[in-house]
Amino acid sequence: MRYAKLVFILLVPAIALMAADPFVGTWKLNPAKSKFKAGAPYQEATITIAESGSDDDVALKGTAANGAPLSLHYTQPANGGIGKIVEGPFDAVSGKLLNARERETRYSKGGKVSYTVHAKVSKDGKTLTIASKGTNAAGQAVDGVTVYEKQ
Repeated sequence: MRYAKLVFILLVPAIALMAADPFVGTWKLNPAKSKFKAGAPYQEATITIAESGSDDDVALKGTAANGAPLSLHYTQPANGGIGKIVEGPFDAVSGKLLNARERETRYSKGGKVSYTVHAKVSKDGKTLTIASKGTNAAGQAVDGVTVYEKQ
Protein backbone atom coordinates (compact mmCIF):
# COMPACT_ATOMS: atom_id res chain seq x y z
CA MET A 1 0.00 0.00 0.00
CA ARG A 2 2.85 2.39 0.79
CA TYR A 3 4.35 1.84 -2.68
CA ALA A 4 0.99 2.40 -4.37
CA LYS A 5 0.71 5.81 -2.69
CA LEU A 6 4.27 6.68 -3.71
CA VAL A 7 3.61 5.72 -7.33
CA PHE A 8 0.39 7.77 -7.30
CA ILE A 9 2.18 10.81 -5.85
CA LEU A 10 4.90 10.58 -8.53
CA LEU A 11 2.60 9.88 -11.48
CA VAL A 12 0.03 12.65 -11.01
CA PRO A 13 2.48 15.54 -11.66
CA ALA A 14 4.05 13.64 -14.57
CA ILE A 15 0.65 13.14 -16.22
CA ALA A 16 -0.20 16.81 -15.69
CA LEU A 17 3.06 17.86 -17.37
CA MET A 18 2.43 15.59 -20.35
CA ALA A 19 -1.00 17.18 -20.85
CA ALA A 20 0.39 20.74 -20.70
CA ASP A 21 0.03 22.88 -23.81
CA PRO A 22 3.42 22.81 -25.61
CA PHE A 23 2.74 26.25 -27.13
CA VAL A 24 2.61 27.99 -23.76
CA GLY A 25 5.73 29.98 -22.91
CA THR A 26 7.94 32.74 -24.25
CA TRP A 27 9.45 32.28 -27.71
CA LYS A 28 12.25 34.42 -29.16
CA LEU A 29 12.87 34.74 -32.90
CA ASN A 30 16.01 33.20 -34.36
CA PRO A 31 16.39 35.28 -37.56
CA ALA A 32 19.35 33.20 -38.81
CA LYS A 33 17.08 30.15 -39.13
CA SER A 34 14.16 32.04 -40.71
CA LYS A 35 13.73 31.85 -44.50
CA PHE A 36 11.39 33.81 -46.78
CA LYS A 37 10.36 33.42 -50.44
CA ALA A 38 8.37 36.69 -50.34
CA GLY A 39 8.50 39.49 -47.82
CA ALA A 40 11.13 39.79 -45.13
CA PRO A 41 11.52 38.32 -41.67
CA TYR A 42 11.22 40.46 -38.56
CA GLN A 43 14.42 42.03 -37.21
CA GLU A 44 13.45 40.72 -33.81
CA ALA A 45 10.29 39.33 -32.21
CA THR A 46 9.07 37.67 -29.05
CA ILE A 47 5.85 35.67 -28.78
CA THR A 48 4.36 35.09 -25.35
CA ILE A 49 1.60 32.50 -25.00
CA ALA A 50 -0.15 32.06 -21.66
CA GLU A 51 -3.13 29.97 -20.61
CA SER A 52 -6.18 31.91 -19.49
CA GLY A 53 -8.87 29.40 -18.57
CA SER A 54 -9.66 27.45 -21.73
CA ASP A 55 -8.12 30.18 -23.93
CA ASP A 56 -4.59 31.01 -24.94
CA ASP A 57 -3.52 34.63 -24.54
CA VAL A 58 -1.08 35.37 -27.37
CA ALA A 59 1.11 38.48 -27.62
CA LEU A 60 3.74 39.27 -30.24
CA LYS A 61 6.10 42.22 -29.81
CA GLY A 62 9.01 43.07 -32.06
CA THR A 63 10.46 45.05 -34.92
CA ALA A 64 9.58 44.58 -38.59
CA ALA A 65 12.21 44.33 -41.32
CA ASN A 66 11.75 48.05 -42.06
CA GLY A 67 12.31 49.02 -38.41
CA ALA A 68 8.63 49.63 -37.60
CA PRO A 69 7.37 48.34 -34.26
CA LEU A 70 5.21 45.18 -34.25
CA SER A 71 2.45 44.50 -31.77
CA LEU A 72 -0.29 41.89 -31.88
CA HIS A 73 -2.33 40.61 -28.94
CA TYR A 74 -5.30 38.24 -29.04
CA THR A 75 -7.05 35.47 -27.15
CA GLN A 76 -8.17 32.24 -28.75
CA PRO A 77 -9.61 28.93 -27.53
CA ALA A 78 -6.69 26.52 -26.99
CA ASN A 79 -8.60 23.79 -28.85
CA GLY A 80 -9.36 26.04 -31.81
CA GLY A 81 -12.19 28.35 -32.73
CA ILE A 82 -12.94 32.04 -33.04
CA GLY A 83 -10.67 34.31 -31.03
CA LYS A 84 -10.74 37.97 -30.07
CA ILE A 85 -8.24 40.61 -31.21
CA VAL A 86 -7.15 42.74 -28.24
CA GLU A 87 -4.57 44.83 -30.12
CA GLY A 88 -3.23 44.71 -33.62
CA PRO A 89 -3.76 45.38 -37.28
CA PHE A 90 -6.25 42.55 -37.93
CA ASP A 91 -10.01 42.56 -37.34
CA ALA A 92 -10.45 38.90 -36.45
CA VAL A 93 -8.59 35.69 -35.66
CA SER A 94 -9.59 32.03 -35.76
CA GLY A 95 -7.66 28.85 -35.30
CA LYS A 96 -7.72 25.13 -35.62
CA LEU A 97 -5.83 22.62 -33.49
CA LEU A 98 -4.38 20.06 -35.92
CA ASN A 99 -2.78 17.92 -33.21
CA ALA A 100 -1.14 18.49 -29.82
CA ARG A 101 1.89 20.19 -31.43
CA GLU A 102 0.39 21.84 -34.53
CA ARG A 103 -2.04 24.70 -35.04
CA GLU A 104 -3.31 26.74 -37.93
CA THR A 105 -4.32 30.35 -37.32
CA ARG A 106 -6.08 32.67 -39.76
CA TYR A 107 -6.11 36.44 -39.47
CA SER A 108 -8.80 38.50 -41.20
CA LYS A 109 -9.06 42.10 -42.23
CA GLY A 110 -12.19 43.62 -43.73
CA GLY A 111 -14.05 40.33 -43.35
CA LYS A 112 -11.57 38.40 -45.51
CA VAL A 113 -8.83 35.99 -44.43
CA SER A 114 -5.62 37.69 -45.44
CA TYR A 115 -2.88 35.93 -43.48
CA THR A 116 -2.51 32.29 -42.43
CA VAL A 117 0.11 30.72 -40.18
CA HIS A 118 0.88 27.07 -39.51
CA ALA A 119 2.70 26.68 -36.19
CA LYS A 120 4.47 23.54 -34.99
CA VAL A 121 6.32 22.87 -31.74
CA SER A 122 9.25 20.44 -32.00
CA LYS A 123 9.08 17.10 -30.17
CA ASP A 124 11.58 18.31 -27.58
CA GLY A 125 9.45 21.44 -27.00
CA LYS A 126 12.34 23.85 -27.60
CA THR A 127 11.55 25.14 -31.11
CA LEU A 128 8.45 26.77 -32.58
CA THR A 129 8.38 26.87 -36.39
CA ILE A 130 5.81 29.12 -38.05
CA ALA A 131 5.06 29.01 -41.78
CA SER A 132 3.32 32.24 -42.83
CA LYS A 133 1.53 33.01 -46.06
CA GLY A 134 -0.70 35.80 -47.29
CA THR A 135 -0.82 39.55 -47.00
CA ASN A 136 0.43 41.07 -43.78
CA ALA A 137 -1.10 44.08 -42.05
CA ALA A 138 1.12 46.45 -44.06
CA GLY A 139 -0.33 45.04 -47.31
CA GLN A 140 2.85 43.19 -48.28
CA ALA A 141 2.89 39.64 -49.65
CA VAL A 142 4.50 37.19 -47.22
CA ASP A 143 5.57 33.59 -47.76
CA GLY A 144 8.13 32.29 -45.34
CA VAL A 145 9.13 30.35 -42.26
CA THR A 146 10.18 31.89 -38.96
CA VAL A 147 11.87 29.89 -36.23
CA TYR A 148 11.51 30.71 -32.54
CA GLU A 149 13.34 29.24 -29.56
CA LYS A 150 11.76 28.72 -26.17
CA GLN A 151 13.12 30.98 -23.44
